[in-house]
Amino acid sequence: MSAQSTPEPAIPGPGESRTAGSRRGKGRRRKPRAGRRKALLVAAWSAAGIVVLGGTGAGVLYFKLNGNLTSLDIDQALGTDRPDKADDGSQNILVLGSDTRSGGNQDLGGGTDDGTARSDTAMVVHVHKGHKKASVVSIPRDTLIDRPECTDTDGAEHPAADDVMFNSAYSTGGAACAVKTVESLSGLRMDHYLEVDFSGFQKLIDDLGGVDITTTEAIKDPDSHLDLPAGTHTLDGEQALGLVRTRHGVGDGSDLGRIQLQQAFVKALVEQVKDIGLLGNPKKLYDVADTATRTVTTDSGLGSVNSLMSFAGGLKNIGPAGLDMVTMPVVYDPADPNRVLLEEAKAEQVWTALKQDRAIPANATEGTAAGGAGGVVNASE
Repeated sequence: MSAQSTPEPAIPGPGESRTAGSRRGKGRRRKPRAGRRKALLVAAWSAAGIVVLGGTGAGVLYFKLNGNLTSLDIDQALGTDRPDKADDGSQNILVLGSDTRSGGNQDLGGGTDDGTARSDTAMVVHVHKGHKKASVVSIPRDTLIDRPECTDTDGAEHPAADDVMFNSAYSTGGAACAVKTVESLSGLRMDHYLEVDFSGFQKLIDDLGGVDITTTEAIKDPDSHLDLPAGTHTLDGEQALGLVRTRHGVGDGSDLGRIQLQQAFVKALVEQVKDIGLLGNPKKLYDVADTATRTVTTDSGLGSVNSLMSFAGGLKNIGPAGLDMVTMPVVYDPADPNRVLLEEAKAEQVWTALKQDRAIPANATEGTAAGGAGGVVNASE
């Protein structure tokens, strides 16, 4: 059950490694789906750094924006059987991208108007002590995992399941089950969660005036309606959505390559936000804040503009150079090209580093499945 916060005035503010054959996809091989619903992590990072604009130093909001926000009581749904909170000043945030196949999302991404939703994008954002650096771990939706039993925010209980896709956690029990699954997988306590809807992403980029990126090779993917020659571009919302959704236009055509594009786009977006200059443009400032607050759903701890502003203010010193973005170590499943398997020993290196608030060691991702799209997209100079 979701609940909107009541309006309040805003304030100014700134093991062993699993072998490739140890888990196999169950069922028929499926044709990769054409470029679908993968943009949303970008808008979620925007929600943390742009939504309330505390990270840009603007911090000017209207009380009406508070009523735009939707929040869920994740802590109540999860109960007390969770990893301990970190006591070193660091924070972990689960960023989800969801598509409810209705309204604007149906128009943008296809599907049926049946009210169902999935999370096709998930990132664990670890903000290090001092809040000057962040490590971001993308979790591929096609990873086969053991999903724990969980209770959703409506109180319904869902049994555990073995060898299922990671994104089945959200489609089964919503945000609370996704958080439960990530905590089970990583051993990290999620202090907050942010969820972004599909249709809001496109409008947010348009409100920002586009995002500048440079492509080192041409990207053409009819499925995501994207046709970019090599060179420098200012992407509007539709093009940005196409870029972070494209799967067949670059790399090996896998979901992992798409994650690499998304990570590059996030860095370009964070770089640009520093110089947007919204403070001198009240209408643009309001349009961005209005769209962003309508786009996100948060845990109840971030369920007001002031709370979200305070949270975003803690991220204002993290620029592109302070973002270490990796994909959770996986290997391709030889039984099904559309699935990946957790590389347990290397994944444990990642999670252990974050538990100890250390940088992720480079060798934790060496030799793992990557996607082949690294370096294709960069922030424009």
